Amino acid sequence: MTVYEQNKYSAIGQSVEVNGNNMHVYTKGDGDHTIVLLGGLGTAAPALDFEPLINELVKKNRVVVVEPFGYGWSEITNKERTVENIVEEIRTALEKLNIQGPYILMPHSISGIYSMYYANTYPEEVKAIIGIDPTLPKALAYFGETAHTMPKYFSYVAPTGIARLALYLSPDNFLPIAEEGTYREENLKMTKAISAWKGNNKNVVDEANEIKNNIEKTDDMKFPSTMPVLFFTTKEDKVTEDGKNNVTFYETQLTNSPASKIVPIQGHHYLHWTRYKEMSKEVNEFIESFATDKGAS
Repeated sequence: MTVYEQNKYSAIGQSVEVNGNNMHVYTKGDGDHTIVLLGGLGTAAPALDFEPLINELVKKNRVVVVEPFGYGWSEITNKERTVENIVEEIRTALEKLNIQGPYILMPHSISGIYSMYYANTYPEEVKAIIGIDPTLPKALAYFGETAHTMPKYFSYVAPTGIARLALYLSPDNFLPIAEEGTYREENLKMTKAISAWKGNNKNVVDEANEIKNNIEKTDDMKFPSTMPVLFFTTKEDKVTEDGKNNVTFYETQLTNSPASKIVPIQGHHYLHWTRYKEMSKEVNEFIESFATDKGAS
């Protein structure tokens, strides 16, 4: 089935060789600003998962989705899933495809950590950050939590066919929770197929188990003080006993840029499944605010 599907569902973007393996990069639109979307941990195919948001954002921007190794149409690598390796692989793919920066990085979930490292290590390559409920290095300490790990045997889920069996039994668990028609039928078929090929492969398991180390490496970092940042976060009524919630945490991560802001939205951790139109409007206003400021200065 996997061989049949891989022939049937060919990559929607371009393949580029990075450190001996092929990485998949999907590009759409030709606006003045380049938004680089980065997926969350275990999102089988980010280029497909972001589809509704991409279709809105490309009306005014150029959008790029880099699928890291172990995701979507990218191959699996033997390199460790350290924050350094992941960021260098993303940079190499963009450079080899001649996708010019500086970029607006738009990380979802765990990619917030990679964006933090990227913005601190290569600030000249990043013009702004837009987080979709992003995981940031100081969050665990702020909420008094510890990093979760994933058992190594999870990496056998796809090769042994267990992922495919799970898909047959409960396909909805592998698909975006969105109104009918939000995603193309072809997209959903490809998402199911890639979930069967790639479900919790060794790169995803290793990445999950590297979270603690990646947080420790970036824990003393903050986004550069003048860099505009926008955080989308889920509207939660849940507040800790000492009055902490997502919004109060993200407030500690805002920069001095006048454009920096937090936008709480009602929805799932994958906010882009349902709130893509609202998010796109906010993104365009955000970009306009700092692009105009720069023009004025």
